[in-house]
Amino acid sequence: MTDTLSAMTTRIRGRDSMDRSLFVGLVALGFVGVLMIYSATRTALVNAGYNPHYYLERQGFFVVAGIVVMYVISRFDYRRFEILATPLYVISLFALAGVFVAGQSALGAQRWYNLGFIQVQPSEFTVLVIILAIATYTQRRADGLTMYDVVRILVMGGTPLLLIVLQPDLGTAIIIVLVVASMMVIAGVPPRFMTFLAIIGSAGVAGAVYFDLLHKYQVDRFVSFLNQNSTNPALAPLIYEVSNAKSAIGSGGLHGAGLFQGLQTVLGYVPEQRTDFIFTAIGEQLGFIGSVLIVLLLAFVAFRMFRIGRTAKDTMGRVLGLGVFIFFAFSCFENIGMTMGIMPVTGIPLPLLSYGGSAVLVFYSAGGLVLSVSRRRGGSA
Repeated sequence: MTDTLSAMTTRIRGRDSMDRSLFVGLVALGFVGVLMIYSATRTALVNAGYNPHYYLERQGFFVVAGIVVMYVISRFDYRRFEILATPLYVISLFALAGVFVAGQSALGAQRWYNLGFIQVQPSEFTVLVIILAIATYTQRRADGLTMYDVVRILVMGGTPLLLIVLQPDLGTAIIIVLVVASMMVIAGVPPRFMTFLAIIGSAGVAGAVYFDLLHKYQVDRFVSFLNQNSTNPALAPLIYEVSNAKSAIGSGGLHGAGLFQGLQTVLGYVPEQRTDFIFTAIGEQLGFIGSVLIVLLLAFVAFRMFRIGRTAKDTMGRVLGLGVFIFFAFSCFENIGMTMGIMPVTGIPLPLLSYGGSAVLVFYSAGGLVLSVSRRRGGSA
């Protein structure tokens, strides 16, 4: 009898055991991000006569708040979030539509709400809401998806996608396409149908380019990516951006120039360095060794997400975990790739390392959902 109770207690504890390695990895990324943002911005703020700790304090606050949010979410059974999926989805649609009326415009796009202490980009939260909505829907259809279900999922992902494209936010739109397609495959949509959708999607992109439906700067980004040695004056600003990014990473050498050092960073040659191009500060200041260590930390976090999703006990946990994995992993690949010239420049942040309060809260919330799945699948694996 005693042995039986002991075994039951062990199983119960196992089911409620959070993946501590993923939790620690996510926390570590947040604090590394705070340090690198501070290192990349302090000198410029001092030279301009501003508070040198401005970005340090703001990012530090959101990282701590994000960690708390992540832990709280992880304590709830992810299956209970099923009742929130529809309300959150509807709210996200209204939030996306609202930016066209009450949003703030910057850099040719209207994507943000300015709340004073923080700029909220609803498209970032929408990615996570779509992941939760599709995971919930596929759980309800665990016996198999019909063609009607596939159409419902496409509409579910396509409606917010259209609003995001109109903002425009091409980077987030690409992530949504990849996340929805991946989750459909995970949920069991036949490969032949996915191939058909890929052909239709490719034809749609080609048609958008042919009929000039994309903004000129969006087309220029892809053209400059394919012609990085071009002397075309129209492409010069974009080529300059990537060229300086690659130069900053390369100048770090093996060991780097050290924190708060580095010519490209100190003189501000890399645009948007604290946000989209934070990896250039990492490369210049920490060098090849430091960059590899941070990439390995990102890869470790992504692997734990993949592992948790793959070993989940039900359809919702599997689709949710792997959906977040795709979101996190592609964001890392695209952001680092664009700083090295192997991917086109988009506005996708480097998870938990780029400056931005809303992005930090989104990725920590996503981490909390995956940790919740880990609690109900038997702990670390």
